[in-house]
Amino acid sequence: MNKIALIFFMIALTLGCKSEKKEIKIDRDKDSKEILKTIDNWNEGWDKKDVELAISDYSKDTDWTNAFGDRMQSKSELRQLLTEIFAMDFVMNGVDNYINDDVKFLTDDIALLRSTNIRTGQKWSDGTLMNDRYIHHLRVFQKTENKWEITNHMISQAHEKR
Repeated sequence: MNKIALIFFMIALTLGCKSEKKEIKIDRDKDSKEILKTIDNWNEGWDKKDVELAISDYSKDTDWTNAFGDRMQSKSELRQLLTEIFAMDFVMNGVDNYINDDVKFLTDDIALLRSTNIRTGQKWSDGTLMNDRYIHHLRVFQKTENKWEITNHMISQAHEKR
């Protein structure tokens, strides 16, 4: 009899403890658009030589490495580097054409953005024209206080294969 009462009690307890967990609806389309907008901000910042716009989507502790191995470990360091770069006319020549933008959500608040930029018309420091540059970006985003911020950004460049 005690076993039956205990089993009945456990069943009643389980049914009585049904929790009401509210499911949070995540709008991945909206998040993807917000993440992809960061490429526009980056490009417009470069076009206008506007450092603040170019870095507007980076977290203050971002970790950024370019195709030449220059590593910046804060938004402040990135601001300083881009200020120097934007003053170099030969670097600023060229047109960006982003293709293959791919957003992947790892968790509700962590996302990856892979993109390829084909940069045409850039020049070397001596003024000669560079071949088209195929530049690959891998950005890691974290959603903090309802805003997607870039926490890591790795840039690499594929050279022409012979």
